[in-house]
Amino acid sequence: MKISVLGSSGFIGENLLSGLLRARGLSLRQKNWQGNVLDNDVLINLVGKAHDHKGKATEQDYYHANVELAKEVFHAFVASSATLLIHVSSLASLEEFESSTPLTEADECHPVSWYGQSKRAAEEWLLAQKLPSDKKLIILRPPMVHGPGDKGNLGLLYKLISKGIPYPLASFNNSRSFISIDNFCYYIEQIIAKEAQLESGIYHIADDEPVSTKEIIDIIKKVIAKNVSNLALPRILVKGMAKIGDVLPIPLNTKRLKKMTSDLQVSNAKIKAALSIDKLPLSAKEGLEKTIRSFSGSQ
Repeated sequence: MKISVLGSSGFIGENLLSGLLRARGLSLRQKNWQGNVLDNDVLINLVGKAHDHKGKATEQDYYHANVELAKEVFHAFVASSATLLIHVSSLASLEEFESSTPLTEADECHPVSWYGQSKRAAEEWLLAQKLPSDKKLIILRPPMVHGPGDKGNLGLLYKLISKGIPYPLASFNNSRSFISIDNFCYYIEQIIAKEAQLESGIYHIADDEPVSTKEIIDIIKKVIAKNVSNLALPRILVKGMAKIGDVLPIPLNTKRLKKMTSDLQVSNAKIKAALSIDKLPLSAKEGLEKTIRSFSGSQ
């Protein structure tokens, strides 16, 4: 079986290449990349632009990377001998900040940012295309993916706690879904192995259990073996500080506060039922501990 991972230079792509036998990485910047996928069996599309924390990307940048390039990949897929295209979208195409109940694939989409809107636009375009009868399109919506090599918010939180700085948001209580890179790769492996059990469409992938930011803090304290105090600042004060961060370069802003303190749970029931998955390789806490240990160089 020949597997090509398009957009393989990032965190997720590097992990997929190291975990999938016979997989090779391809860049859309390469000449004749379309010709290099003609005789493939499976295409995995990771091409796209994620969140721009520096605020330099334009709306056009997002739509080119997340929509126009997805169209190119789809056309190459149809022209190739591949029977399976796995397009990695994002939970942001559905909901970006808050949901009081676990989100399912049937829920109405409410993307807010250019990132989320462009990811949803790609989904809509892909779903509107007519597939040849011998081909399948699987669109995956993961929440935040983490693991060794991750450079996201978990790393920032680790740096804060490991320096002995009290966690200042203890007055907030939340429950969020994540997915470890180990479980992400496991889903991909199962989709490829059990392709016949799946119908084309959108599937949510996530760890089995949601966790709170407080639980993540406890895991960090366990890993660094420090009893750092939590600080329950008044919510109104924290929200005010976050608004200041919207205009000044401080670590906390409104978007980051929402991601760290709001509820955002994902149901993975649809794909687990379709693939007959009973239990994922790692629990949510096991995956988080593995990621956090990697920040200190001990795994």
